[in-house]
Parts: sequence; C-alpha cells; structure tokens
Amino acid sequence: MFDKKKQPPIKSLIAQGCLIDGNFSFTDGLRVDGELRGSITSVSDRPSILVISESALVTGAVHADHVIVNGQVCGPVHARVMLELQPKARITGDVTYKMLEMHQGAMVDGRLCPMVEGAQLPLEEKPTLKLAANNL
Repeated sequence: MFDKKKQPPIKSLIAQGCLIDGNFSFTDGLRVDGELRGSITSVSDRPSILVISESALVTGAVHADHVIVNGQVCGPVHARVMLELQPKARITGDVTYKMLEMHQGAMVDGRLCPMVEGAQLPLEEKPTLKLAANNL
C-alpha cells in the first residue's frame, strides 16, 4: 500500500508547545510535535500516515494506516498497515500492526499483536516453558 513515492502528504501539524485536550481526526498525514490528550484517528477510507516525533506526548488511542513513533504514547496503537518504532519510541499500551519495524532502543510496555489479512490474530495461552536444567 505504501512506498516512498506514494505516501500521503503530511498536511497537518500539532506543533511543539501546543496542547490539544480531546479527540483528533485527520486525513492524509499528521505530524505531532506537541501534546495530545485524547485519541488520534485517521479517516479509514483513505491512506494515512501519522508521525509522533521525539518531542510528542500522546495520551490516548492511536489509529492510522502507517504510524511512525519516536516520542511517547500512553495508550493502544493500531497501525492498519505499518508500525515503525524509532529509537526513542516509548509506548505504554498494546500495539496492533500488519507490519512492524522496530529500531534498537524503542520500548513497548504492552502486547505486540500482529494482524493477518486485516484481522487480529487470536492470542493463545502457551504452556510454561520448562528447562532441562531445572529438573536436575
């Protein structure tokens, strides 16, 4: 869906020093450098890109096609196509994605939930792993 030449343009900016208290919807592209308390949602019938920069703080759910995080998110992140976690990314919450790129230094305090064919994989309980060394 995305390649370097066909990504939607970033037309909106929440600048550093700005605070938005409430939900925010956008089309095409959004860059967040400031703080947002509420959910960020892209219009789902058009391709979208969301950039959460190093100086940004988002407290709430995030929904977009391509999500790039290098700042802090406190809430679930839903990337319908691609999730890119850059070195200073800090996410507290579950992340759902179709494709994931995670750079060294990025941190997620939550579950990583890959999607297949647009549907989230069911989480299955796995048995506890017993090491042979513990049986000695």
